[in-house]
Amino acid sequence: MKAFVAGATGETGRRIVQELVNRKIPVRAMVRNLDTARSILPSEAELVIGDVLDPASLPAAIGDSTVVLCATGARPSFDPTGPYKVDYEGTKNLVDAAKSKGIEQFVLVSSLCVSQFFHPLNLFFLILVWKKQAEEYLQNSGLTYTIVRPGGLKNEDAAIPVVMSKADTLFEGSIPRSLVAKTCVEALFLPSARNKVVEIVANADQPEKSFDELFASVT
Repeated sequence: MKAFVAGATGETGRRIVQELVNRKIPVRAMVRNLDTARSILPSEAELVIGDVLDPASLPAAIGDSTVVLCATGARPSFDPTGPYKVDYEGTKNLVDAAKSKGIEQFVLVSSLCVSQFFHPLNLFFLILVWKKQAEEYLQNSGLTYTIVRPGGLKNEDAAIPVVMSKADTLFEGSIPRSLVAKTCVEALFLPSARNKVVEIVANADQPEKSFDELFASVT
């Protein structure tokens, strides 16, 4: 296995890269600025230049990777086209490139509540709408996929039990980004994670379960 990570310098993406490195999985981390990336990412990661908004850059960036993990996301800005371009068009470009390269599995980090049109986050230029459109494009691509919808993202690392549920059943809760990263990487190894949409939060009051149990419980 060799993993390709898009959005590698983002808060969630960098944790995915670190989790892959911890698991001794070779990583190609796609970045736009090498100097910035070197200051953020572990030295074991292979840095490659590319941009999801530049489809021509993606096949070479993916290179000999066998799996893709996508943790891209529009940054808050005054550009009303940002979520459309990054969360939909960018993901669509990456799915197309992954399909052309024969990628074995595509793991997409999405968001809780993407099916709720009247969610406050859609005030940010319909960001959840475009994330949902990206999910559907991946699901219809023919690629083996795992779509991970985390709750509110926290930067502090904590070993809290993960709660996992099927699509459109969790509507509140939060989770450390490190646990999102762990969920994404575990999905690469578990047949029970394939072709599923899962929603995840963390809850200290819940019993600890293995990721295989968690994924298997989502039907």
